Amino acid sequence: MPVAPVLRNRRTAYDGYVTESTDVDVELVLAFLNTVDVETGTDDLRDPAAYGAWLRERGLPAGHPGAELAAARRLRAGLRAAAGDPDSGREPLTVPVRMGLDAAGRPALLATDALGTIAAAAVALTGDGRWDRLKICPADDCRWAFYDRSKNRSRHWCSMAECGGRSKSRAFRARRRTR
Repeated sequence: MPVAPVLRNRRTAYDGYVTESTDVDVELVLAFLNTVDVETGTDDLRDPAAYGAWLRERGLPAGHPGAELAAARRLRAGLRAAAGDPDSGREPLTVPVRMGLDAAGRPALLATDALGTIAAAAVALTGDGRWDRLKICPADDCRWAFYDRSKNRSRHWCSMAECGGRSKSRAFRARRRTR
């Protein structure tokens, strides 16, 4: 059995950017937030079959997609609103999770289903301060969720080349028209 070395100091020299995350919690929450695509008009939570396929693609327990679909939509809307989407509303929602001990003996949230897994991942991001790095692109025709990897958490657009460039071009043309 291979033994992994214990890393006491995980600090590395700062190079100007937060390193690319391979964190499962970040990736899962981002994927869930982006189940709706405003630009293409697609929604992975449009019906039980599409929702079940999305769950299976991520290795989450599919359970009863038809029974969970409305709760999944409410959870997505609430999480998107918490990440800054002005078009999403917040509705009260209870998701079943348990508190237990993980393999290392530390307290952890233990999910009972797919929505619980997603909710536990969001709570984990909130608990260690990474939730503030989840943002929603402010472009009305985009609204894509992204993870801000900049040092000072100042990233505004999902893509400066796409959404940021279009917005700045529109603002420039508007300023030129008013002169």
